[in-house]
Amino acid sequence: MESSTPQPRPHTDATSWVTRGTPAYQHATLALFLLGFASFSLIYCVQPLLPEFTTSFAISPANSALALSLTTGFLAFSIVLSGAFSQGLARKHLMFGSMLIAALLNIACAFISNWPLLLSIRAIEGFVLGGVPAIAMAWIAEEIHPADLSKSMGVYIAGTAFGGMIGRVGMGLVVEHFSWHVAMAALGGLCVLAALGFMYLLPASKHFRPQRGSPLQFHLHAWRQHLANPRLLNLYAFAFLIMSVFVTTFNYVTFRLSQSPFDLSPTQISLIFLCYSLGIMSSSLAGNFSQRLGSKTAVLISLALMLFGLITTLSNQLLWIVVGIALMTFGFFVAHALASSYVGLEAKSTKAHATSLYLLFYYLGSSVTGSAGGWFWQHGGWSAVIALCGTATLVAILLIQKRR
Repeated sequence: MESSTPQPRPHTDATSWVTRGTPAYQHATLALFLLGFASFSLIYCVQPLLPEFTTSFAISPANSALALSLTTGFLAFSIVLSGAFSQGLARKHLMFGSMLIAALLNIACAFISNWPLLLSIRAIEGFVLGGVPAIAMAWIAEEIHPADLSKSMGVYIAGTAFGGMIGRVGMGLVVEHFSWHVAMAALGGLCVLAALGFMYLLPASKHFRPQRGSPLQFHLHAWRQHLANPRLLNLYAFAFLIMSVFVTTFNYVTFRLSQSPFDLSPTQISLIFLCYSLGIMSSSLAGNFSQRLGSKTAVLISLALMLFGLITTLSNQLLWIVVGIALMTFGFFVAHALASSYVGLEAKSTKAHATSLYLLFYYLGSSVTGSAGGWFWQHGGWSAVIALCGTATLVAILLIQKRR
């Protein structure tokens, strides 16, 4: 039972919090930015390479999408395990180790020319990276002053957006002049440096004490407790839906733009991922939107932007497709940043378990729907992909409307 393993008690001294305006806060935000950058660039670096994989390995679009879907699928379940094991391990060292090993695995991918082996390495990489997202969100919830929580979470999400953008755009630029092998190795080396910078900058935890040998019943009870909370369950379903929309859209827009009438090159296609710069901005501003408009209204507006953006991409004009992707991206990062911060506020205890469940559903959306979208693309084209994503967005809107 939960009572058999006492929870760590936070310090009551107000000075123990990491607060905005202090050197510790500046170091923490930069470290979290590097963490988000490295982890998400490693996860999503293969997305602009999917058309390259279909040619290099003579596989279908749905099969090539497994290079991402397996990574996020293994990541999803690893997050739940790491959320539990992190109760007995130093958070900072766990995140650092995950970043470093994943970066080295990405370098290893550069020397692989066998598709099943590449998928195996990508699956392991996803499993290893499970030590990052849930622990990062738990660290923020435990160490950052509650008044600065939304802003700090936004900075971390901005780092993930930057990583996603640089990983995708950079891969497209490098593969245009060299090969996808060189691109994978270069990104892995850059993320090794990011991991070292993170280790140096992140302040030590003050509100967390490792719990050695927590019984399995403790973790099961914690997960059941959060899954029995209707407000958290609402957020978990919401995470599944919005990530389904986001990843599926970006997965298959690369195929659409590589075909007639657009016939864009890998470099030209990768430039569409510059829309992630809007994610960097919108996630950082999400807290301000919530304070001014109210949390529910802010999320509903962000979902409306996502839906309008999806519809706009149905145009056959390249400019309007880019505008639609930009609107969808802006809305997604606002919704994700706000929902992420709400999990930490809704969970009254075992926050790492709560955030790990949120991210489990989040990445299952990426893995399941991101892969299933290949069937829609192959049998119905872009309009079928948008029908799938639009339906998921409408369901997400209904979930938010039910929240009090």
